[in-house]
Amino acid sequence: MSDAAAHLGRARELLTAHPVVDGHNDLPWALRQQVRYDLDRRDIATDQSADLHTDLPRLRAGGVGAQFWSVYVRSDMAGDEAVSATLEQIDVVRALADRYPADLRLAFSAEDMETARAEGRIASLMGAEGGHSINSSLATLRALHRLGVRYLTLTHNDNIPWADSATDEPRAHGLTRFGEEVVREMNRVGMLVDLSHVSADTMRDALRVTEAPVIFSHSSARAVCDHPRNIPDDVLASLAANGGVAMVTFVPKFVLPAAVEWTLRADENMRANGLHPLDTTAAGMAVQRAFEAAHPRPVATAATVADHLDHMREVAGVDHLGIGGDFDGTPFTPRDLADVAGYPNLIAELLHRGWSDADLAKLTWQNAVRVLRAAEDVARRLQGERGPSIATIEQLDG
Repeated sequence: MSDAAAHLGRARELLTAHPVVDGHNDLPWALRQQVRYDLDRRDIATDQSADLHTDLPRLRAGGVGAQFWSVYVRSDMAGDEAVSATLEQIDVVRALADRYPADLRLAFSAEDMETARAEGRIASLMGAEGGHSINSSLATLRALHRLGVRYLTLTHNDNIPWADSATDEPRAHGLTRFGEEVVREMNRVGMLVDLSHVSADTMRDALRVTEAPVIFSHSSARAVCDHPRNIPDDVLASLAANGGVAMVTFVPKFVLPAAVEWTLRADENMRANGLHPLDTTAAGMAVQRAFEAAHPRPVATAATVADHLDHMREVAGVDHLGIGGDFDGTPFTPRDLADVAGYPNLIAELLHRGWSDADLAKLTWQNAVRVLRAAEDVARRLQGERGPSIATIEQLDG
């Protein structure tokens, strides 16, 4: 048996004992765009590789034990439209759990994650991607938490009134006073503060304010690939004191420097065809594939992602790393991480590089469970100290 085959076999064994907690998967949005939530047309109990990165057989093959489903809505939605669309996204996650009870178990706590693992089911958690989903309302934030949302990514690709995005022009230069209050209220209810997509100043402000560990649900290392969606080293280093977890993403334009410029051209091509760059409908994917055929893209691999993890381990420490692939939220994926069945290839690459079984167990399962449990502990303490905040953005930001 070759070393590569031996490492892959060992990776699969490790994932049986310590399955992957993936921090971010956009299947709900893909189901919205492709079939308007008609689950008969995208039966994920069967092979959906023609249209999706995700289905149950491939989740099983990939060794996934818990998935944070993104209840994302595009950041050009606003106000009540964004809130309603987020509720529709939550609804489809619950519908999936109801439809596939032998495979999926809704999870709202670290204990629920452990129970699902013991039952041989995939823990299904939810994260809302972008503060526009709460429409600057702390009551809406609390309502999302009651519905099961366990993290909020403070922004998506555009600024919101109380926080700056990584991919927009600076306006607040971090968090406003209301943005700080959002973080405090998230701590109080037990919702993880997710700092993927936010500007570096917003990251630093949130880390200053938070009393609970934070996460980056799908971000890689800026020192390895200089993209604003990635995490600067000073922020990575601060995770040790915070207790948080940075979940490496697989998106080629965030992990492979050569892919950054190519993706800018691909995005412009989408706009020239009257499409949003994140369009994953059949029409959108056809345009993307045609562009790729005419302009071959630089191809990332599991080794590319492992380069980020090696660096992130050096700066943040192995106790502060996780995985957030962003499947079904990106048109392009690394060659050997093409879909949710690919996680063993990444673990095999890390075994080849000398990562220990104990380190890999932290990366795949233990760190993510620990950070949610820590947020729950902070919430119990804070709920004994203060009640719900009724502050408004008008009161705090004028």
